[in-house]
Amino acid sequence: MSAPIATINDLFRRVAAAGNARAVLWQDQFGQWQPISSDQIYQRVRALARTFLSWGAQKGDRIALIGENRWEWAVTDFAVLAIGAADVPIYPTLTGEQIAALIRDAGCRIAVVSTRQQFDKLNSVRTQMQLERIVMMDSPAPEGAVSLSELLAGADAAGSERNAVFDAVVGAVRPEDLATLIYTSGTTGEPKGVMLTHGNIASNQNYATADFSFDATDACISFLPLSHITARALDYVMYNCGAQIAYCPQFDKLPQAMKEVRPTVIVGVPRVYEKIRQAVEQKSSASPVKKRILAWAVGVGARHSATVYSGRQPAALAWKLARKLVYEKVRQAFGGRVRVFISGGAPLGVDTAQWFASVGIALWEGYGLTETSPVIALNNPLKQRMGSVGPILPNIELKLAEDGELLVRGPSVFSGYWQKPVANRECFDAGGWFRTGDIADIDADGFLFITDRKKELLKTSGGKLVAPQPIENKLKNSVLVAQAALVGDKRKFISALISPNFAVLEEWARRNGIEVSSRSELVVESRVVALYAQLVAEANSTLANFETVKRFRVVAEEWAHDSGELTPSMKLKRRVITERYAGVIAELYADEASARAESVN
Repeated sequence: MSAPIATINDLFRRVAAAGNARAVLWQDQFGQWQPISSDQIYQRVRALARTFLSWGAQKGDRIALIGENRWEWAVTDFAVLAIGAADVPIYPTLTGEQIAALIRDAGCRIAVVSTRQQFDKLNSVRTQMQLERIVMMDSPAPEGAVSLSELLAGADAAGSERNAVFDAVVGAVRPEDLATLIYTSGTTGEPKGVMLTHGNIASNQNYATADFSFDATDACISFLPLSHITARALDYVMYNCGAQIAYCPQFDKLPQAMKEVRPTVIVGVPRVYEKIRQAVEQKSSASPVKKRILAWAVGVGARHSATVYSGRQPAALAWKLARKLVYEKVRQAFGGRVRVFISGGAPLGVDTAQWFASVGIALWEGYGLTETSPVIALNNPLKQRMGSVGPILPNIELKLAEDGELLVRGPSVFSGYWQKPVANRECFDAGGWFRTGDIADIDADGFLFITDRKKELLKTSGGKLVAPQPIENKLKNSVLVAQAALVGDKRKFISALISPNFAVLEEWARRNGIEVSSRSELVVESRVVALYAQLVAEANSTLANFETVKRFRVVAEEWAHDSGELTPSMKLKRRVITERYAGVIAELYADEASARAESVN
């Protein structure tokens, strides 16, 4: 375990002193991975920080940061924090108007953007903000912006030389100083700015991965959006232990990046792992022989999944043969060298964890929120239990409210939302405990289990409470399902909206001679409806009667973050979905007497 840090600037100083010639990797225009040394990181951060100060930026100011995962993002982050300012990371997929609203709320006078597209988007609404400067990572910069390369010109020439004045500025930042203002993704309402101090994040860094023994031999790919606290916290962990970070700005380039970088650590949202599983199952389905081999290997692995999940390799000959034939091929999808697989950002279905354990991969789930910097609990090599989100970090206190809601407090818990006094009074109780909004349970051994979101529980008209996420995860186990959303609050029974994995469904339709002119026609075709009815029936077979899906509709859209149905961490925006499909939901309940699973068209 690394020595504790008090601020993120302590972490930056550790990076600067590492003497690592390949601290960071990035891809040039030809797709070649290029290194950046720890000395170069220091000099570039110093140069950018000096510019910010010359523009009048002061301790406590907020600076907006809008961009994909790239080395310039990290340099900007460190530079902002170095001078005692706070950065405001904003998802680059937001519209200009949405970005303007956040920048205006945060009071940013400086913004750093990645591309010309981001600049144009921001510049088109510039009159709605008090922006004085825009820095663009790409070159050349258009009129109204300055290129980052211009600000960093000559910085690398300083080599390993250190600047005492700059180092004093870095060292003057205290744990109580605001480090970042992160706007929540807004699954149920308008975004709120989460205020995290240096001390909040540093406290979490000191404990979150202490049992993983990460060191300078490790490597990870930074691909989850850095505007999200999960990705940023992981990068900090890697920087703190001297590991190598490779930046992958485009998600569709991740499979190739995994082959080339061959990371040792992967942290992904559940959807990343679900897609890997679906890709494996889809590939095997093309051949009856491969399909039987995969089924056999998963069956063998299931008998040894507890051993795998504990981080050990079974000694059984059948397992070793299955590893050679199947499991190693699955690992190759991640580059073949990963020793730690972690899932976070959204709930992981126990079926997904079980499947990965059955193909030789221990997929450890963790839990946290932006408001808790983020980790509250995490399975680890020393202590793990499948289905749980792990043991609680030692710096966190927690308890359950009478209704089962998880309450937490500790040094990594935020102090409140930016300029939201009413929300702050609502989210903390009289004892200073933060209301997470999640329904939880804690077993006798101290493992934490999250059962659902408090506001997302469905209550049937018969008074039965139904947790939608576990049922939705069961439906998503099928390669044919991209997303599923349960509905039925205050209704007699539960129904589901199913968003297909159209790549798989359309291939299935071609193989079965189904010819249609649109996706709208495809999802109502009788054989397609029957196919999904079977999937729903399989999920229902494991549920109590009041939980079963009585009706469903396959929709003609594949939900995504860009189209508004999902948050950046791939959680459902239930309010958006229920509003968008209000007519469909009304049809599902036009006659509530049905008691069997059926599609209403």
